[in-house]
Order: sequence, then structure tokens, then C-alpha cells
Amino acid sequence: MAGKVEERKAKLREGLIDAAEAQIEAAGAASLKARGLAQQAGCSVGAIYNIFDDLNALVMAVNARTFRRLGAFVSGKVAQQREEASGPPTPNAQMIVMAHGYLEFAVAHTHLWRALFDLEMSVDAQVPEWYLAELRAVFALIAAPLKEIFPQMDPKERDLMVRALFSSVHGIVLLGLERRISAVPQDYIRVMLSQLLEQIGN
Repeated sequence: MAGKVEERKAKLREGLIDAAEAQIEAAGAASLKARGLAQQAGCSVGAIYNIFDDLNALVMAVNARTFRRLGAFVSGKVAQQREEASGPPTPNAQMIVMAHGYLEFAVAHTHLWRALFDLEMSVDAQVPEWYLAELRAVFALIAAPLKEIFPQMDPKERDLMVRALFSSVHGIVLLGLERRISAVPQDYIRVMLSQLLEQIGN
């Protein structure tokens, strides 16, 4: 009996994540409403809070999926680059392809991508380990070519560089996608990303 209960809870959890993911994709995380999600998932509003502590926790579950999708998308771009290249791509070329893939993903899935960074959490809130693991998996993609460029670098220093590069690429993409006076024209985002990453190690 307990097994069936857990199975139903797991099925409902996936259904709620599916519904939240679709809603975020369509209109952003701010559009999430418990009543609408309950209708889409075929459950009561109270059932949502039997599975998730709050809607933020549900957004985090969606974000975990998005991190995996982003990682798979960027990895696919690198694999495609290796197939098409006449020789092994340089570490810098790999990072440029990943950055361009990051931009492409952000353009194609803007609301899901923004939800990764717009999540409201208090300063004292403890980020779950499973969530950090998804983020580390994305950072590991950047760390691989950096290790080729700087094989003797201390791992802690390399980790800081990974985060610095991620922040730089994210900032360029974010400004490029903003519709403000300070926005970077989208036509130049790929060029700017290439210029930034070509200089690493040179």
C-alpha cells in the first residue's frame, strides 16, 4: 500500500513539474499560480503543498531540469563541433562554441533561462545539495577546456575562473537580450563572446 502511495506522489510531482515548466516557458516564473497549476495537474491546491513546501521549491525543481537541458544542449554543440572539425578543436574554440550555445538556448527558452537566476531566495536560505549538483554539472563543462589551457592551475583558482567566465558570458547574453538603452545589439553578441574567450590563456 505504501508503495502505491509513493508511486502516486511521484507521478503527481512529475505532473506538477511538467505543468510548471510549461507555464514558465510560456509566461515566466512570475505567472505561476497554485490554482492554475492544480487544474493543469488534476489535483487540489492543497496537494501541491503536500509535495512542495512552496512554489519556489517547485520552480527549483523546474530549474534543475533546465540546468540539465542547458548542459545537454551545450554538450551537443561541442560534440557537433568535434564531428565537423578537421582536427581536434582548441580549448578556446570549445568555450566559444559553448558560449554560442548558451546564447542560443537563452534565446530559444528565455523564460526558463531567466527563471534560473530570478528565483527569490532569502540570504539565510540553504540551497539544496541536489540543486547545487545540477549547477556544478554545468560549471564542469567550462572547467574541462580551462584545465587544458591551465593544467598547473590550482583547482580552487580554476573554479573561480570558471565562475568568472560564466558570469561574464551570462552578463553579455543578458545585456544583449534586454530591451533597454544599455542593451548590446544581438547581432554583436556572438562576436563579443568570441572576442572574450579567444583571449583566455593568450
